Amino acid sequence: MTEGKPRVTESRKVWTTLITNTKYLSGLLTLDYSLKKQKSKYPLVALYTDAFPEEGHAVLKARSIPAQRVEYLLPTKGKDYSADPRFYDCWTKLTPFSLTEYDRVVQLDSDIVGGKGKKVFAAGHACVCNPLKKPHYPKDWIPENCAFTSQHSTPDVAQHTSADPSVGPLGFMNGGLQVVNPSSAVYNLILDHMESGAAIDMDFADQSLLSDLFRSCWVPLPYIYNALKTLRWEGVHSPIWQDDKVKNIHYILAPKPWDEEGDQKGKSDPTHAWWWNVNDERLTKEKENGIVADGY
Repeated sequence: MTEGKPRVTESRKVWTTLITNTKYLSGLLTLDYSLKKQKSKYPLVALYTDAFPEEGHAVLKARSIPAQRVEYLLPTKGKDYSADPRFYDCWTKLTPFSLTEYDRVVQLDSDIVGGKGKKVFAAGHACVCNPLKKPHYPKDWIPENCAFTSQHSTPDVAQHTSADPSVGPLGFMNGGLQVVNPSSAVYNLILDHMESGAAIDMDFADQSLLSDLFRSCWVPLPYIYNALKTLRWEGVHSPIWQDDKVKNIHYILAPKPWDEEGDQKGKSDPTHAWWWNVNDERLTKEKENGIVADGY
């Protein structure tokens, strides 16, 4: 493969996660810890933009987490995300396609924590049920159109085989886990599509673009590798969820586990207690290793 920019780590295969501010920093640190706990052969690289503050860089440096600067991506004419501002930053999660200095990149959201999986190379479906009934979500985001709904009658199969993207009419992927073989040609296709004017109608930024541009051209993982926490809820996809099979859990939507304080820790959702268990273990190990407590 043609070399891109210099690598920030010797490995040619990496996990990456985007960080633009310190709000997700606790999530990133716990993600990094969970991967190291699994003895992953590949490092997590923090992809940061210019908005990421020096305070955050010091936190990463104290824990020897490699960091790599990336450009902030935003379409010239994009959708108004004032109802859900987090999607402005999500365009930059397309950057891994440009990282040709690596042979393979697995992009993870910072609100994921690893369980038992070590070798994950695929992508995950989005849940299009809209269980919180957010009014700005598309009207066709209903359980009948969700790929996971098609697996309710075969929960054992769902633990190792994903629904085909063609099962539901939407064929929509979740951007929390992207498996990428970086390619300048593919990245240019992405940029061209982002600037084509289509972005004005993309409700979910990177997820919308990838689902549109690569429709029927992506391979979905079973839910266990990008287990959206809402799948576990009664009335959503609890028929397929099995706690002991989940490899990585994705804490989509607010609040995030690290937003909880005091006796509210782990209380807003049963799965949040799992994150706190890993985070508390991380903090204990950091103290043992002489890392000064810095609030993250």
